[in-house]
Amino acid sequence: MADRAAIYGLLGRYGTGIALLLLLGFNLIFTPNFVSWQTLNVNLTQVCTIVIVAVGMTLVIATGGIDLSVGSLMAIAGAIAPMIFMGKLVEIGSIHLAVALAIVVAIVITTLFGAFNGWLISRFRIQPIVATLVLFIAGRGIAQVVTNGNLQVFKVPEFQVIGLGRLFGLPVQVILMLIIVAAAAWALRRTNFGREVLAIGGNERAARLSGIPTGRVKIAVYAISGALAGLAGLIVIAINSASDANLVGMGMELDAIAAVAVGGTLLTGGRATIIGTLMGALTIQLVRYTLLANGVPDAAALVVKAAIIIAAVWLQERGRTA
Repeated sequence: MADRAAIYGLLGRYGTGIALLLLLGFNLIFTPNFVSWQTLNVNLTQVCTIVIVAVGMTLVIATGGIDLSVGSLMAIAGAIAPMIFMGKLVEIGSIHLAVALAIVVAIVITTLFGAFNGWLISRFRIQPIVATLVLFIAGRGIAQVVTNGNLQVFKVPEFQVIGLGRLFGLPVQVILMLIIVAAAAWALRRTNFGREVLAIGGNERAARLSGIPTGRVKIAVYAISGALAGLAGLIVIAINSASDANLVGMGMELDAIAAVAVGGTLLTGGRATIIGTLMGALTIQLVRYTLLANGVPDAAALVVKAAIIIAAVWLQERGRTA
């Protein structure tokens, strides 16, 4: 029994890495043109926004919570920013100032919405799935009201650099993703804040009795989740050269949760891995790419992704109970 628990524990910890290596090996042998800059670029750019949102989701889940509002917050950021840098709210003489203001305002607003989620959860003891469901529903409605349901098309290179620009040969969005992953991984493992997050997820009552300000920490993690969702929304509209409140961030909450689950973070809280989340997102993306590259329809790829999530959660549960 102990050996079985150890095996499940190892699979829970290293299963994602093993799966990623197997996928890479399969593609190296069977997928034409897999070893190319274009393939790497496609996979990295498609996974960036998922990883950025999933980093915030990891922190939330580490406290024993969940955030269903991230997709709607992406839509809100994507709706507000163009109205500022296109001068629809107020005319700003400098395009650089307008773009900077648009980015800052959009992310501040989604951060405040995220903090609102945390406040509902910590102040009124509302279940996270219920509290964040409020903005899951209302948030997209807010984005649609802001834009009157209209598609906002633009061509503003100064803004689009966050989605289409390159620095040292790397896409700017990839650089932003790596910075966020590195910062979050360091904070989770090396700071008091990170230890408090894990303590709350492990045993909130014990954490409170030990003097940890559980309410403030929860508000902080949901605020971070909101901020990262806002950034991801800006990257999406920058890539598309357009903002559609009906589509931006649609389904992102599920992709982010999937990346966290596959990456090895316990969905019950108390244990989390940011690097695992990155690897989980890359694994899911590579599975989809592998299937599509070998002629399997995208609908089948979705079924496989669901199976991977079930397997990851099953391994977590077996590792805890075996």
